[in-house]
Amino acid sequence: MRKKNKSSLILTTAAIAAIITGGAAAYWVLIQEKYSWGNLPVGADLIPQDALMALSVSTDERQWQQLGEFGTLQSQAAFQQSLTKLRDRFLTANGYNYQQHIQPWLGKQVTLAFLSPPKSTSQGKLTKQITPTSESENTESETPEPEKQSVVMVLPIAQPLQAKQILEKPQSPFNQNQWTEREYQGVTIKETKINEDETYSTAVINGRFLVISTDGRGIDRVIDTYKGGASLANTPGYSEALQKIADNQSFARLYVNIPAAAVAANTPGKQISPQGLAQIQQQQGLASNIILESQGIRFKNISWLKPNSQRKYKITNSADTMPQLLPANTLMMVSGGNLKQFWQEYVQGAQSNPMTPFKPKELRNAVRNFTGLDLDEDLVSWMGGEFSVALIPAKPANKANSESPNIGPGVVFMVKSSDRQTAEKNLAQLNELMSEKYQFKAEKTQLGNQPVVNLVSPVLGVKMSQGWLDGNIAFLTLGAPVTEEIVPRPKNNLNQNELFRNTVPSELKPNNGHFFLDIERMGVDTTANLLSFLLRLSPDITTQNNLRNQLSPMQAIGVTAAVNDERSTRFDIFVKLKKVNEGGTLPAPKVPQR
Repeated sequence: MRKKNKSSLILTTAAIAAIITGGAAAYWVLIQEKYSWGNLPVGADLIPQDALMALSVSTDERQWQQLGEFGTLQSQAAFQQSLTKLRDRFLTANGYNYQQHIQPWLGKQVTLAFLSPPKSTSQGKLTKQITPTSESENTESETPEPEKQSVVMVLPIAQPLQAKQILEKPQSPFNQNQWTEREYQGVTIKETKINEDETYSTAVINGRFLVISTDGRGIDRVIDTYKGGASLANTPGYSEALQKIADNQSFARLYVNIPAAAVAANTPGKQISPQGLAQIQQQQGLASNIILESQGIRFKNISWLKPNSQRKYKITNSADTMPQLLPANTLMMVSGGNLKQFWQEYVQGAQSNPMTPFKPKELRNAVRNFTGLDLDEDLVSWMGGEFSVALIPAKPANKANSESPNIGPGVVFMVKSSDRQTAEKNLAQLNELMSEKYQFKAEKTQLGNQPVVNLVSPVLGVKMSQGWLDGNIAFLTLGAPVTEEIVPRPKNNLNQNELFRNTVPSELKPNNGHFFLDIERMGVDTTANLLSFLLRLSPDITTQNNLRNQLSPMQAIGVTAAVNDERSTRFDIFVKLKKVNEGGTLPAPKVPQR
């Protein structure tokens, strides 16, 4: 399990991958009832509080049909294939048929939980390990193998009499597994061995829940919780967090135990520093409410700190200007309320997240090596206001000149200065260095009565432009000539773009920034290449193809973030999706050959 706190985009991609391309692991409990949820997901009082993650999913047939309309034919085919495997593994292989054995009694939602590894591995299998002690001598020792991940599913029993009649019947003839029974704290557990390493366990708890696990110890831990152990339901702040993102149209709700997930991810190859682990331990969790809408999927998210945490969030929701300064045809935009504060939090977060793509030290060295400036003292120090980074398409090449190629989009960086005098001094230093060290030619001009400095490299063909907007907003453009798109202020700005308005969530007011990505106009390949660079993903073909497959069903992504209070933050995501005429149907179950 890998948890990245830094990027809302990472969360978006992961969530869409899970739901659209086949990771919605609860789908085998297929569908039939209208539902409305209370504040807590079903089974929250049975799931151990130290669980890594819990996902509750509706069993409403209409919502699953709606989900089946999203995507492309290719993504839907992959989705159906994954669901078929899950159904055949959990139901068919064990003599169950959904319509016959599950549907008649199933409640309105099911919950899937991934339990944290046991604190001790003393019960695990022992393996021999050879430790070299000298050139001619080795020491043989036995160490426990890592415990396997326990996964449990909680199915509410809405019709107890029907459930009792069905579940007590003998299994179907084609199920050749031998079932055994055992007692644990007064609860009867039925188990069957799937293979050498996997045991399928079930138990009915209090006549209200059927609990299924891939590991007998997972069932035991659920029973321990039921008998009075700490549960997800009484996790500090959990109920209050869900209330803040409540929606009566919920399709699914997700919870991630941030400290437990970080500890589980703290492997030798991706070690988190002790200071980083201490920071993570101040966080409590992240919750997401997932809602299906006519044009896509909305994620209402909240993360919060532990009640006794020393850390507190600064409430600075002041990001509302940048979309007005960018043209309506902007392809991508990310903005925030205070760049200086954002950088400080990024540096702090990098200590606790080994997956941070760009390490602060790398960025500092890159700026110093290229410009001779100190990133923190010479640049970030005066950037204490709202900021944005955007991609703007260049104007089409002149058709009359066949030698004039179409070029990619230009990059535009804007930031509101908190100290213009220092900013002007350091930008002048930058211009001087670019001229002396890289032979850039400085050209002063004016656009709409605004002074602009163009830096052009006759050798590299690179062009940079810089200037000021609205008195104290510095801008820098790089690549394609797009300065005229922002100077003077565009008449048709990004706020007037219908796709932007329909994609970027508007519920959080005031807010601390936005993210917008027009995948359809950008192109899946270009978007995949951009994200691979920004997220420092592996360049291998498999990784790139997986990313393209995840992006292919999407048209656009919008994110809005806000500091909710000193102990919680909100970020809402909307993913606008393509549609197919109708979702596919699952093939007939495959009867296992024993």
